[in-house]
Amino acid sequence: MTDVALITGTSSGMGLHAAIELARRGLHVVATMRDVGRAGELQDAAAAAGVDVEVRALDVVDHAAAARLVAEVEAEHGGIHVLVNNAGRGSVATAEQLSMQQVQDQLDVNYLAPVNLTKLVLPGMRERGSGRILTVTSVGGTVGQPFADAYCGAKFAVEGFMQSLAVVAERFGVRVSVIEPAAVASSFVANVVRPDEGGPYASLLAAYVARSSGAFANAQTAESAGAVIAAAVMSDEYRFRWQSSEGATAFVGVSLADLDGERVLGFTRPWIAAG
Repeated sequence: MTDVALITGTSSGMGLHAAIELARRGLHVVATMRDVGRAGELQDAAAAAGVDVEVRALDVVDHAAAARLVAEVEAEHGGIHVLVNNAGRGSVATAEQLSMQQVQDQLDVNYLAPVNLTKLVLPGMRERGSGRILTVTSVGGTVGQPFADAYCGAKFAVEGFMQSLAVVAERFGVRVSVIEPAAVASSFVANVVRPDEGGPYASLLAAYVARSSGAFANAQTAESAGAVIAAAVMSDEYRFRWQSSEGATAFVGVSLADLDGERVLGFTRPWIAAG
């Protein structure tokens, strides 16, 4: 029986390329996205690669819909052997600029959705004595970054959940890992929620956006990050943490500078590459 991989957030970026690469490696890929009307890029990429992917609709924050999808896929294909929690949502704002609904939105997509899907696939994996759960987090899940209060909070939360789960799940043959990408050149940044300009944080936000825009312009490609996701899924070597940029040795946090060039905030942290 062919192993089945369920991947979220596959209409573009890392998720799209991870789906294609896993299909190349012989898995039956169930690629999900909120709007299947946006599946054209994925389907074109699959055709170019000479592989097939099964496209299904899923809004990851709809937990009932996720439960129905998992039950359907397990019934149709005999189980889900790989789960890749890739769907994510960004936010650029500091605490005062955030509404509680915006905080909730970050938790819903970046934390609660992966938790729910993980819970849904775990029984089948545990009963078979094997399975892989891989969650795409961020360096923002290990280091807080300016104007990413809600985003980093949600990513810290999912990191803690997965790390705790990994200890127990491995006893049942289920390997739980995370990938912490640095900047990736994809449409993710274009979809980030940002506050209205103006107010006391305007100059700092402008400096942050200018600095981070340069980092993303020169970032790793979504294709290379997707390939690492697939490699992590298929690897016989178990690690809890994976890096998404081959050869990366450090993550340099975006520094804020005011218009006079005074450094306001900056940090550097060694990349956690192995568990």
